[in-house]
Amino acid sequence: MATRQAFTDSDTADEAVRATCDDASMCKRFATSKGYWKDPYIQYFVRQVGERKAPEINRGYYARVQGMNYLLDAFLRKTACDCQVVNFGAGLDTTFWRLKDENLLPKKYFEVDFPMVVARKIHNIKTKPPLSKPIIETHSSDLLLIDGHSLDSDRYCIIGADLRELPSLHEKLKKFQLNPELPTLFLSECVLVYMTPEQSSKLVHWTAETFHTAMFVNYEQVNMTDRFGQVMIENLQRRQCNLAGVEVCSSLESQKERFLKTGWESANALDMAAVYSVLPQEDVARIERLEFLDEKELLQQLLQHYSICWAFKDKLKLGLSQVAF
Repeated sequence: MATRQAFTDSDTADEAVRATCDDASMCKRFATSKGYWKDPYIQYFVRQVGERKAPEINRGYYARVQGMNYLLDAFLRKTACDCQVVNFGAGLDTTFWRLKDENLLPKKYFEVDFPMVVARKIHNIKTKPPLSKPIIETHSSDLLLIDGHSLDSDRYCIIGADLRELPSLHEKLKKFQLNPELPTLFLSECVLVYMTPEQSSKLVHWTAETFHTAMFVNYEQVNMTDRFGQVMIENLQRRQCNLAGVEVCSSLESQKERFLKTGWESANALDMAAVYSVLPQEDVARIERLEFLDEKELLQQLLQHYSICWAFKDKLKLGLSQVAF
């Protein structure tokens, strides 16, 4: 008779991390319903618009999405799309479909997340033609490789894996033709912070060691040692969400250090208040007219407690140092 495994603290922690995927998706669904940015695909992953989100949350997500897209699109243009993208902890992200619509698809776009999250995403893709059709259109044969925890096509691949288990992750990415010789962009958003500093350093080191021409863009908490940061940590802990890697989030310097100590040539970081100020100001003015914001100071504090850190190594001398804000 099969014995049932005990449910451990780490299972509870992983479940809480998986729940953050739903939080982010619901916040994006609400912000797009208000017109902050266009995403015609998110409705197929999150059906209901859901409860109202505060204007400062919507502006924070706007800055996050636009900031990450800015660097991603700049990398794709710099490499003329002759590259690959790996999105760690992608959740229900819709970037693949946006890039296809904008003729900016890399040679192959990979996503990695917990098998449970991946299974949900694959189910949505299989049952919703607006999601499956663009994948089939970019695929050379009639057959897509799909099982419960992976989907593979010529241009898009979703893999169920645990980022803390590097040998298994490496093996799966290799199986689905991730090419170490191609310029590669790694993306992660609020993912490394849920790993211990040792685990995230190993992942970041593996990327630097394996890919000679690459960039890593990481969106994450910062300035977490002040009072506002402590309140953020306490709020997450109440939901069983432990920020195992929070010590790396103490400053912009500590964020850069993680990359500089693990084989990356150069690293830069800005908090989201700085990113918000360098986004195209005409569009910022447009979104600021969408909703009245009473809590200007709260928005400023929120933006100062998130950051984008980007690192690169450029053996092929493509000019990756110019991919910046």
